[in-house]
Amino acid sequence: MLNPFQKMIESQLEGVQRQVAEAAEELRAMEIVGSAGGGAVKVTVTGLGEVLDVAIDPQVIREGDCELVQDLVCAGVREALRKASEAKRSRFAEALPLGRMGMEMPDFF
Repeated sequence: MLNPFQKMIESQLEGVQRQVAEAAEELRAMEIVGSAGGGAVKVTVTGLGEVLDVAIDPQVIREGDCELVQDLVCAGVREALRKASEAKRSRFAEALPLGRMGMEMPDFF
């Protein structure tokens, strides 16, 4: 038999679990774009950091500088993942009690 305190904790945990699941679904549906080279390369990721698309301006390919293209793709991926990490940290902070109290949340998801 659970005492009233245990019941309260369990109900709060259920609410937090639901909020975290909702946050994960929102992040999974989110599309975040990172770009490099003035938009020559655009990388789209989900809020969870899953790469959805890489778009490269054909002009960059025509110029034939393979190293430039590689550098731009890496820069675009880094920017997209940085933005996704910020969105994830922010959204999960809203879903977790310590985050709602203003505590800085680490990027652990």
